[in-house]
Amino acid sequence: MHLTRFRINAARLGGRSLLASPQRMHAAVMSSFAGALPSMPGVPGDSRVLWRVDRNAKAEVLLYIVSEERPDLTHLVEQAGWPTTATWDTYDYADFLRRLESGSTWAFRLTANPVHHIRRKDGEPTKRTAHVTPRHQMAWLLARQETSGFRVLETPPERRRLPQGDEFQLTVRDERRHRFEKSDERGDRRTQVPLVTVTFDGRLEVTDPVALARTLISGIGKAKAYGCGLMTLAKAG
Repeated sequence: MHLTRFRINAARLGGRSLLASPQRMHAAVMSSFAGALPSMPGVPGDSRVLWRVDRNAKAEVLLYIVSEERPDLTHLVEQAGWPTTATWDTYDYADFLRRLESGSTWAFRLTANPVHHIRRKDGEPTKRTAHVTPRHQMAWLLARQETSGFRVLETPPERRRLPQGDEFQLTVRDERRHRFEKSDERGDRRTQVPLVTVTFDGRLEVTDPVALARTLISGIGKAKAYGCGLMTLAKAG
């Protein structure tokens, strides 16, 4: 497994074009792999590839990719980078995953598509709908932590600023709403697809290293082809 980091030049037209469209970014990411078969327009590609865009500042926009195959981002450097001064960094992710230990604590970041299924009227089929409040979005992630191999740390009582809603070391930010056309598997029908994404930042404790390693390479939730599901860890300060 590999973890790759690439800095996007948001001042270039190519960089802005990719950042404006999860579909275009997905296509650019999948073009980084010689062994990847081209997917049909609007149909998600290889689930073994995860990616995420971090907008840390106007001048620091980072693309992260987790993949089995080592990527070649030459086309991204030429289209949306600094061709003469910067490239990309790829790390051996498998070694890091093997060293995860139960009880260790980490800072984490995850961009996800928190959704649930609702039925508006009796007898109607259920419909997948995005969670739209931070409280429900947090609850969506907390409901998945046990099977994902981690536990979001609780905030010590003396550090809580609110009577409720501040129990966990977890924040939700950077909500983004997209709408794009998606083709069916035969490519002859196109529908409008809404996509709501949010970014979670927090601190976690490893409860099951094997399950967490699986989560880090397989992702959490839906819309993985469109920049969702990739969780990364950093040393907890």
